[in-house]
Amino acid sequence: MEEAGIPGAILGTLKYWYRSQTNVVKWGNAGLSKEYTLKCGVRQGGLTSPLLFNLYINGLIEELSRSGVGCHMCNEPVNNLSYADDMVLLSPSVEGLRKLLSICEKYSVRHGLTYNVKKSEVMIFRHDRSSCYNPVITLGGSPLKVVSNFKYLGHILKDNLKDDDDMERQKRSIAAKANMLARRFSRCSKSARITLFVAYCQAFYTCSLWKNYTQRTYHALRVQYNNAFRAMLNLPWRCSASGMFAENRVDDFYAVMRKRAASFMNRIRASKNIIIRGVYDCCKFDICDI
Repeated sequence: MEEAGIPGAILGTLKYWYRSQTNVVKWGNAGLSKEYTLKCGVRQGGLTSPLLFNLYINGLIEELSRSGVGCHMCNEPVNNLSYADDMVLLSPSVEGLRKLLSICEKYSVRHGLTYNVKKSEVMIFRHDRSSCYNPVITLGGSPLKVVSNFKYLGHILKDNLKDDDDMERQKRSIAAKANMLARRFSRCSKSARITLFVAYCQAFYTCSLWKNYTQRTYHALRVQYNNAFRAMLNLPWRCSASGMFAENRVDDFYAVMRKRAASFMNRIRASKNIIIRGVYDCCKFDICDI
């Protein structure tokens, strides 16, 4: 924290706060456990916790980026992606990945960090799909499991780069939300139910990343979206999809997809992030390709 330029008074306050805090466990109506102290971690739900954790982990991110190992894009290192305590290491080679993991292991020893090996996995994007070779990758001496799919920040990634599984996730999500909303708010006004549908069933989280999928999966998702709207308004199952959306001035499935793609393009164009701008300049995205 001293390297981050935090004033000594604030740093001293934080140190005293964390060293002096105590915790107890409440067991139903049986009372409270004895007080105990925590030796590591930040306060769950604390306003300062995200910033403190970022300061703690920023050194590792800088070490990885300076290593020169792993993936690069537009002459910029892209060998690690981090969101809170979720980190992804990217490398075009096995040896490169092992070097990145070695940096992580050394950092953990110096800073008292412990990795959850059971939640850490390896995904291999193979150029040759016929190859079944799985190299041994270890973290802290324990081998990591090689998987064909992985859920990162809610988005399902596949080693074959297909998006059908993530679209299936979205289809199930819409079905669950629509059934819940239709049941709980059946007595609300029509305008209220439409507002709920737009808020909860048009999100399509990470749909802008969908690129490689089958028309069958895409069609099934569109049908589920239409059925969700019918359920919310208690409409006949065979009524015209285009007609019901037009009549109620709600975007149909295709309109939602186009707007999500356009919004994604606008955010990329407006981004000041070097890597994102580099991707945009190198790849020359077309809105029809997203």
